[in-house]
Amino acid sequence: MDKIITISRQYASGGREVGSLLAKEYGIPFYDNDLITRAAKESGFAEEAFRAAESKASNSFLYSIAMGMSSFGGREFGTATLSLDDRIYLAQASAIKKIADEGPGVIVGRCADHVLRERDNVIHVFLCADMDFRVKRALPWGEIDPNKPEDSIRKIDKRRANYYNYHSCETWGKATNYDLTINTAVCGIENTVKIIKSFIESSGKIEHGHSPEGTE
Repeated sequence: MDKIITISRQYASGGREVGSLLAKEYGIPFYDNDLITRAAKESGFAEEAFRAAESKASNSFLYSIAMGMSSFGGREFGTATLSLDDRIYLAQASAIKKIADEGPGVIVGRCADHVLRERDNVIHVFLCADMDFRVKRALPWGEIDPNKPEDSIRKIDKRRANYYNYHSCETWGKATNYDLTINTAVCGIENTVKIIKSFIESSGKIEHGHSPEGTE
């Protein structure tokens, strides 16, 4: 399998788990938080700067003001006019492009679908799920307010949407931005992996019946 698979996802819909299982099925690299580590090493920015960038995007209008209204999605700017977060985004995008140049892999989040939008060898997937499903998955992680779990999840989704919308000038979660959208609450995690594989193979984007050696 010589394709890149990008996975965008609602919080706690299973994106990381699906991506990891899919990478194992095909015997290809899986990139999530380690992508931040790589981008940090290559750019000289601290890893925390990458983690903090998305968390700032709680309000789309205020986020644009904080970024200096210097979105480069579709417009040209010199590096001197870019905010720190814009430069961090560019460093992350550079790391994603280098990963794609190196060979097949699964990339979760980080606007990877937008960064690699002009490449032919990429499959873009968006995962969503019902709120009850996501609350049950997220509560044990300790990352959301147990007293207001639904509000916490919506806020995380909003940050992701604002971050993506700002940098891509597209709409996060819009079906036409992806090749495939799946409700993991309906399909289940393992079946979601099977559906993605079936889609890739039946779409003719990889050779039918190809099974990588060494797959767990």
